[in-house]
Amino acid sequence: MGLTNTDLQSSLKKYFGFSQFKGLQEKVIENILDNQDTFVIMPTGGGKSLCYQLPAIMKEGTSIVVSPLIALMKNQVDAIRGVSEQRGIAHVLNSSLTKTEVKQVKEDIGSGITKLLYVAPESLTKEENVEFLKGVPLSFVAVDEAHCISEWGHDFRPEYRNLKSIINRLGDNIPIIGLTATATPKVQEDIIKNLGMTDAKVFKASFNRPNLFYEVRPKTQNVDADIIRYVKQNQGKSGIVYCLSRKRVEELAQVLQVNGVSAVPYHAGFDAKTRSKYQDMFLMEEVDVVVATIAFGMGIDKPDVRFVIHHDIPKSIESYYQETGRAGRDGGEGHCLAFYSYKDVEKLEKFMSGKPVAEQEIGNALLQEIVAYAETSMSRRKFILHYFGEEFDEANGDGADMDDNTRNPKQKEEAKDEVAKLLRVVKETKEKFKTKEIVKVLVGQVNAMISSHKTNEKEFFGIGSEKDEAYWMALTRQVLVAGLLKKEIEQYGILRLTKAGESFLDSPRSFMMTKDHVYSKENDDAIVTASKSAGGAADNNLLKLLKDLRKKEAQKLGVPPFVVFQDPSLDDMALKYPINMEELINIHGVGEGKAKKYGKPFVNLIASYVEENDVIRPDDLVVKSTGANSALKLYIIQNVDRKLSLDDIASAKGLELPSLIKEMEQIVFSGTKLNIGYWIDEILDEDQQEEIHDYFLEADTDSISEAIDEFDGDYEDEELRLYRLKFISEVAN
Repeated sequence: MGLTNTDLQSSLKKYFGFSQFKGLQEKVIENILDNQDTFVIMPTGGGKSLCYQLPAIMKEGTSIVVSPLIALMKNQVDAIRGVSEQRGIAHVLNSSLTKTEVKQVKEDIGSGITKLLYVAPESLTKEENVEFLKGVPLSFVAVDEAHCISEWGHDFRPEYRNLKSIINRLGDNIPIIGLTATATPKVQEDIIKNLGMTDAKVFKASFNRPNLFYEVRPKTQNVDADIIRYVKQNQGKSGIVYCLSRKRVEELAQVLQVNGVSAVPYHAGFDAKTRSKYQDMFLMEEVDVVVATIAFGMGIDKPDVRFVIHHDIPKSIESYYQETGRAGRDGGEGHCLAFYSYKDVEKLEKFMSGKPVAEQEIGNALLQEIVAYAETSMSRRKFILHYFGEEFDEANGDGADMDDNTRNPKQKEEAKDEVAKLLRVVKETKEKFKTKEIVKVLVGQVNAMISSHKTNEKEFFGIGSEKDEAYWMALTRQVLVAGLLKKEIEQYGILRLTKAGESFLDSPRSFMMTKDHVYSKENDDAIVTASKSAGGAADNNLLKLLKDLRKKEAQKLGVPPFVVFQDPSLDDMALKYPINMEELINIHGVGEGKAKKYGKPFVNLIASYVEENDVIRPDDLVVKSTGANSALKLYIIQNVDRKLSLDDIASAKGLELPSLIKEMEQIVFSGTKLNIGYWIDEILDEDQQEEIHDYFLEADTDSISEAIDEFDGDYEDEELRLYRLKFISEVAN
């Protein structure tokens, strides 16, 4: 475009009021103005959005910005409108707009007023939007939060995956700008491949935040007391405490308040008004501390947060980096303190067990890294930066002494021979194994993977048995950071030798190893995903996953698990593996209503499970239900709606009451509502109804025999069966 440096500076001043660019901004903008594909990796707070906003205003045509968060788009649009006389300079195009608003947006774009159009990926895929945008001059497409493209990114969004094909339809050679604040080498590779921008110029800012001090402490029974003590020592300073569950957030905020700390809770369960009230109190310094789930902080730009405490360890280093990054934005001190216990990791693994297997694998691999971070004794800064693919000089780097490990260094010991053994085993096993297997081979333990490769018959099997597994785990981590081994990106976690590793094997040299912190007696190996057991037990594995998923879905809705699907339905799913809605409808006790309402996550889980485990599904799965019974069902539904007495409905069809109840159970358990409250009022008084209702609400199972035992025979089998119908109709259907 032939712009001089001064043109850029004056545009920056004119539109945004800044006199100086930050970091890499200027170089990025020049590249975009030259119509080049551009990939920007910049930590939060580094000024990413300016990188596309300024060139969008300066270039001809409209630029499209794809962003996953509606709230974030709104903030940015408001901010840009604030720097221009033209209200139409920036617009949002998403599902929240009325027809009139959409018309206005299109008019503004058509007349060349709109420079930035923010869209969610879902809106960009709409045919009418694609057709419209094809006919207008576009300057470039910016994909913000580009890590959403990658399953390894911390908030993967499947709809991001087909952006490239849509951009191709919008016109030829439209420059693409990808932007992200967290990107491991794996995620970066995914983004570049998926957006088809292999020639893009990559701009990567340093992820080092030298003013942040990193510390991990063991989490004890009275972690609340430890947190109170810390906050009291830092009285008057602003801080955030992150917890995993909403319940814990509220409890801890109360404990802090009772102990004289000005604190408020914050999580997505509060209504918008309460949330913004608490957020403002924190921003305006009416309170010192916010106790929050990770829902907090997305839109927070408070420069003087002095500490970030993790009451629970987060799910990945990316999350940890983002959350701790909210401290010390003004360049002043920031203390990042995490409480770590292995029990928390097991809890996170449990949460994951309900997810599709592929997601579990990724989740576990990411969790592995955070465990390694917590347990390592090397420089934590070096560890984090290595994770993001950045070198750090732990002796002279900026912020070199800013963590607990470098301030209180643990003893080191010579491990030259051990490193050689480790590298040899990786090489001799043909670089096929993950850390877990390599460690087992070293200590001489067999698992399914090892015996299938006959590795236990090799002469190097067990050459490291004089040390325990925890030692080899720790050494492997340090050898990875030292660059002698690398983790294979495509098959996440498989260890390969690097050139440096090869040369170490040829001529071993000194390697000083730091002993790991010992946080727990549990075997380090438990962290790694259990290898999938094959064969006949697969159904039980699936059943367990289905039960965990049911529990999770039930918790979301605040109902007992059996309300979602009953046990016989799950058993049938684990037998027949339904992988779409048509197949699910033919599962025992699942009708169309039930399938529509609850089925999607279940068929998704089963489909992934089938694929991951190469399950051969039974051929006789699709048993279409016959219409023979449907006339009777329709009759029952219509007459219950008319509030007819059940005795009359039964006798009209020549049925006994128990048989009618059986038919009604089939209707209700398949997801159709039967309003039998009128009949329940005839047979049970209010107190009785309340008593049975409370029982089913708390019960783990809807078993009638268990209910009869619980009430010690106070109620008849029929009464409980009928009340169960009313309960499931009201709560589930």
